Amino acid sequence: MDILLSRRAAGDVEQMDHPDCDPRLLDNTYRQFGIINRVLSGWRRLYTRELRNLKRPDRGPLTVLDIGCGGGDLAVMLARWAARDGMTVQITGIDPDPRAAGFARRRPPVPGVEFRQAHSGELVREGAAFDVVISNHMLHHLGSEELRQLLADSEILASRKALHNDLVRSPTAFALFSVAALPFLHSFIRQDGLTSIRRSYRPAELAAAAPPGWSVERSSAFHQVLTYRRG
Repeated sequence: MDILLSRRAAGDVEQMDHPDCDPRLLDNTYRQFGIINRVLSGWRRLYTRELRNLKRPDRGPLTVLDIGCGGGDLAVMLARWAARDGMTVQITGIDPDPRAAGFARRRPPVPGVEFRQAHSGELVREGAAFDVVISNHMLHHLGSEELRQLLADSEILASRKALHNDLVRSPTAFALFSVAALPFLHSFIRQDGLTSIRRSYRPAELAAAAPPGWSVERSSAFHQVLTYRRG
């Protein structure tokens, strides 16, 4: 590995992406994502900045699509924040992986949240539309054609904005996460998290990979948001 992380390790594969990975470790990973995302992903800041003040002209629920929702913790977290703020939301979490979708559907029901095993392209073909499309720590998993298709689908599905939150590759992020993830035992959190950082983009790389109309916005020292805004 290049210790300076000067190049993306695009060919590396995370353990949880292997179809034959240990199901117990995978379930533990989905479970521990709730802590990781609450503490490290920066979504509280994104929610406050990008979602909390959005209003629909018809006063209906704000509709959000979480693509690649994994174990579903982000959708639940956003719904609970919105409820405390008096917002009405309808969040749909989708993931094409049956293991992730199954874990998410086994969660205790939360008002305003539903999960499906589906690909974003299926929702496009259904003619679905949402106020906001989001994803978390997913872009680095995708090949170039998969990224292109995700962004094309997002432009169709999002009536107001799309926010794809992902890691920024850096030696500092790698070193800090290597230590911070030590307590997360019996899961793929630490190993896959370090692989994720190696696979992630730097801002200029992500901007170059995105089509016109998309912009890269830094949300924290170690996160960036690939953003599409209508109007």
